[in-house]
Amino acid sequence: MNKAPSRISAARRNAETILSQSRQRQQSFKADQERERDAMMEKTTRLRELRLAKEAEEKAVADAEASAPAAPKPRKPRRSKQT
Repeated sequence: MNKAPSRISAARRNAETILSQSRQRQQSFKADQERERDAMMEKTTRLRELRLAKEAEEKAVADAEASAPAAPKPRKPRRSKQT
């Protein structure tokens, strides 16, 4: 009967080892997902800021061009009618 408790305890140790390894893998996976999500959020934020800055600059240029007086187009010289 001594073998039965040792088998159970050995099986229990093996099961606990497997369970702890599984939990470690899950925690590692979750940490990786968290890092990837944070990196994606930072990238999205940076790109949004760049886009907004570019749009603001384009708007400022367009407003400056609209407020500046338009230069008249040079006229073509008229040809005289030949008869």
